[in-house]
Amino acid sequence: MALSRTNTHQAILLVGALALAGGLYALPKGIVKPKEGKAELGQDATRTANRDGGGIATNGSKADASSGPRPAETGTVATAGASSTAAAPHTQAKPEQRRALDGLLVQYQRATDAATRRQVATALATTYQAVQRFDSAGYYLATVAEAQPSEKGWQKAADAYFEAYSFASSEERKKMLGEKARELYDKVLAVNPNNLDAKTNLGMAYMSSDNPVKGISLMREVLAQDPKNEKVLYNLGVLAIQSNQLDKAAERFSQLVKVNPNNVEGQFYLGVTLARTNRPAEAKVAFLKAKSLSQDLALAASVNEELAKLP
Repeated sequence: MALSRTNTHQAILLVGALALAGGLYALPKGIVKPKEGKAELGQDATRTANRDGGGIATNGSKADASSGPRPAETGTVATAGASSTAAAPHTQAKPEQRRALDGLLVQYQRATDAATRRQVATALATTYQAVQRFDSAGYYLATVAEAQPSEKGWQKAADAYFEAYSFASSEERKKMLGEKARELYDKVLAVNPNNLDAKTNLGMAYMSSDNPVKGISLMREVLAQDPKNEKVLYNLGVLAIQSNQLDKAAERFSQLVKVNPNNVEGQFYLGVTLARTNRPAEAKVAFLKAKSLSQDLALAASVNEELAKLP
């Protein structure tokens, strides 16, 4: 069973949590699939600035980025097979995708009526998402939502920025993209305060802000309304690890797999936290369950590694 995009986000957030907790263990590549590395970000900062708020002529500085990504410029997405230093790390477009983006950008710039501009912006967002340029997608989705405000429209834009936020590997980028996601999720919740998915993501986006307690509070509000919310249980497990509360993390992951025994990530991290809290027999059960739920060879290898560490 492959990771969902949302669970990949959560797993990536767990990487940072574990690092803060003192490097308790190395996360398996079968679970965590980060999209970019710090070295690549450093090398490509200028070329990929538009992902974080600059155009091709900016250096992607915080000042330039503060209002969110500008329209991406032609020539900033790598063509499949090209050197990774030629454009954004983790971003590769097939030649036909690159041509489609070039054409859509021209159409967007030349559009004179609002309806056409919205239509092209939506197509641009879809194409940018296909090549994993999530903040550029968020930019265009936000322009559509601004033109025709709606709960669904704001959430599409917020979700795209949240996806970019989840993949950001520098604190500056994470803070900037998290701020943009929070701004848009606030618009969603202004329309529908009971949108629990938006409130959950808003809570996670607060974790890189100056007010992480607000994020925890929001997720607890969601859990009060929906005690079986898998995303919140998972994220609270992550946050318990971050604060080095491994018993609490094991409790959260245990709750998660009771809600959904087939949650691969929940079973795996339940096994990890049980193992780290000296419950090897229970950990073994969770690890084997995770392995049985997935055909991912990397996950299977990671489970085998963890099982070999048990007494």
